[in-house]
Amino acid sequence: MSETLVPQLPTSAEEPAAAAPTGWTTDSMQKRIRSRYRRERRFRMWGLAAVVGSAGFLAFLLITMLWQGIGGFQRAELALPIDFKAAALEVTPDQLRAEGADLALASAGLQDAVENAAVAAYGPEGTDYISENAWVQVRDALKDDPALLAGRATIHVAASSPIALAAKGDGNDPEIARVAAKLRDQGVLVQGFNAEFLTGSDATDPTGVGIWGALKGSLLTMFVTLLIAFPVGVCSAIYLEEYAPKNRWTDLIEVSINNLAAVPSIIFGLLGLAMFLNFMHLPRSAPLVGGMTLALMVMPVIVIAGRNAIKSVPPSIRDAALGIGASRIQVVFHHVLPIALPGILTGTIIGMARALGETAPLLLIGMRAFIVTPPGGLFDPATVLPVQIFLWSDQVSRGFVEKTSAAIIVLLVFLLAMNGIAIYLRNKFETRW
Repeated sequence: MSETLVPQLPTSAEEPAAAAPTGWTTDSMQKRIRSRYRRERRFRMWGLAAVVGSAGFLAFLLITMLWQGIGGFQRAELALPIDFKAAALEVTPDQLRAEGADLALASAGLQDAVENAAVAAYGPEGTDYISENAWVQVRDALKDDPALLAGRATIHVAASSPIALAAKGDGNDPEIARVAAKLRDQGVLVQGFNAEFLTGSDATDPTGVGIWGALKGSLLTMFVTLLIAFPVGVCSAIYLEEYAPKNRWTDLIEVSINNLAAVPSIIFGLLGLAMFLNFMHLPRSAPLVGGMTLALMVMPVIVIAGRNAIKSVPPSIRDAALGIGASRIQVVFHHVLPIALPGILTGTIIGMARALGETAPLLLIGMRAFIVTPPGGLFDPATVLPVQIFLWSDQVSRGFVEKTSAAIIVLLVFLLAMNGIAIYLRNKFETRW
């Protein structure tokens, strides 16, 4: 063996590394090892700091939303005694049990009777203590129990926004705060669960707003989005990955789809405005148009995720199926697609989550209208949760602050529920395979 290939042993402590690179006990090598470990510890600390920082921001968001939004699920209620017999409303119990009861009570002057009862109970300023929609709660109470028309009853109605804020200690008017304290000491002002927030729709008074109209609009819009984007996206991914020839046109389509996935959402809103409203003349503010617009935005994400999932299926699966006589379409739908479906569902979850939180494209197609009635179908005027949150956050009244945070909580719960269902379906298909 040549002498040049034989590593030389260290001759002194000053030059150990040059003489023997594998000398782990030398000072130079120990210094390099310590430096390497320090870099690894720093990297781990930076990674841990990034995780802790992200968790901190998430915790801050959740705590802030819960702290500000929990009040939106509560309501200051005022006990209002009403003598229906003395009010002499021109309506019968049979009318209250039939259709058109709302119109009959409105025509009978129920709102005036409620305001008169507030003045009689709390003085000339009594109407300022109750909400503008207090008569609606009295109306619902009469519809639930028509026997109330024959006598006197005490019904808990929503307090006005200034009284409600003062009852929670958020008011800035000493006189209103004094009145709220007096009513609370008398036992007529209490805090109750605001069920109307979950069952009502938009209103001008923050004490009477609800989230159900926007939530139902979001459900219908997401249904249309999923109904269009999922089958079209999956079929496009299957064709491009399994059947399309590899040429410049296929490359152009692939590049276009990748670019569409990064296009700002407002561009899709302009596309939906031009195509669905101006050209096809579909109804404005409808969940059908909103879902079709969001489907255009979600589809590229599903196509890209679907192609990656199909591409990850081992070629041996296809070869084995073809080897036992399966046709090409049987290979795709009986073997490739079931294996790729969990990955496709993951892409669909990401796309639907993005669509659920989008506001800009829906504003352009008119889904920011003031809707007081929940939509009954895909063609009825509607709004969605993100747009409703945007509209409430722009209100001047302080009562809308907690309603905005409460609506964000509902949106997060809705998003978690959707993701939970999709993850369940994905795990179910993974178990089958």
